[in-house]
Amino acid sequence: MKIKFFFVSLCLSHSLWSQTNPEDIALEADSFQEAYYEALKQKAIENYDKAIISLEKCLDKQPENDVINHELGKNYFFMKQYLTAEKYFTKATQLVPKNKWYWIDLYEVYYQTKNYNQGIATLHRIIPLDAKYKEDLLALYMYSRQYDKALLLINELDETDGKTERRNLYRAEINRQTGSNAGNKNDLEKAITENPLNEENYLSLITKYSESNQEEKAREWIEKMQKNIPNSEWAQVFIFKYHINDGKGTEAYQALETVLKSRKLDKKIKIKMFNEFLIYVTKNPSFENQLTTATQYFEGDPEFDVYKEVGKFYYKKKQWDLAIKHLEKSVVAKKNDTESAIFLLASYEEKGNFTAIQKLAVDSIDLFPNQPEFYYFAGKANYQLKNFKKANEYLEIGLDYVVDNPDLEMDFLILMKEVASALGNAKKAEEYQIKATNLKNKKK
Repeated sequence: MKIKFFFVSLCLSHSLWSQTNPEDIALEADSFQEAYYEALKQKAIENYDKAIISLEKCLDKQPENDVINHELGKNYFFMKQYLTAEKYFTKATQLVPKNKWYWIDLYEVYYQTKNYNQGIATLHRIIPLDAKYKEDLLALYMYSRQYDKALLLINELDETDGKTERRNLYRAEINRQTGSNAGNKNDLEKAITENPLNEENYLSLITKYSESNQEEKAREWIEKMQKNIPNSEWAQVFIFKYHINDGKGTEAYQALETVLKSRKLDKKIKIKMFNEFLIYVTKNPSFENQLTTATQYFEGDPEFDVYKEVGKFYYKKKQWDLAIKHLEKSVVAKKNDTESAIFLLASYEEKGNFTAIQKLAVDSIDLFPNQPEFYYFAGKANYQLKNFKKANEYLEIGLDYVVDNPDLEMDFLILMKEVASALGNAKKAEEYQIKATNLKNKKK
């Protein structure tokens, strides 16, 4: 009943109803409806050519009927006669420009024929009627390699709708194809002027200026970003580097703290900034308290052993007390990590704390009975503590586990020579010395 009423109403709008003979009007309406329903029936059973014949009868009676033009376009589209379909879809959009479905079907023609430029133009008519078609527009920008426009649209959609894996892949493809040329600076600046709250456009622009070594311009836009989006966590990521370079430790730490608290920013960014602040602190020890606080943000993180990394850093800087302080925490937190234990043992050795070495080495042997380094340190500690027989036992066992490591093997042999001498076994000491010498000569 609704369909019948709709098409009676449709016919009423046509000029033929200005005629005065009611019987003529009824006949005309019946023949139009019969032809239209016949067209729908034939289309449903995929007899598109017969549907077209019936629709052409309707069109003869009402050539300006948008519904009939649209139906003709659909039947020609199903027959893959895209040029003819385009003609009728275009006519329908001209008759009723605000019907989004007419535009969408016209867009499908251009998509099927890979006429991306016309498809893009059509999508610009659809989007004011249905914003979700921005994703289709983005796809066409990618297909037609209009990367500048694609990047701007990615930034806009990321900001308004949230990031998606598909758009992340598009962004990666743009960077791969164009490198630092992705996104025109002028276009990005214009986009920011039009919408100063779109964070993604700032990020793209700042990155471009940084990659082209235009640091002053990058800094200028970072400051604008801070001003326009004061709560931007990304702004703190960028400004952090400038505070470090300017020697502004307090400001750098404040930026770092904001980033470490963020739930939005990737952990890799946080770790990179943390490491940069760590380097800064080694030259500016007055900020060690802030470093300690920052370190606590990573406590218990299964992917980033912060105490080990800080301890190793101080070890390489030969700051043994700080190395020991952090490596001890790492060993306690992660008992299955051999690297932390080895660095800690080496740090104890630098400080001459052989009692601590003996305890940690023996405990580590219980956990890792095939790890030769722990036997070496156990032997070294017992040798220094005058427990020569015990030292010899650990070294003889540990040497059997040394594989393809000539440096460690040489350390074992030299220490075993010292232990043998301490035990009064000169012959054994000489054997170890000869083996060590031969190994050294073999390495040359």
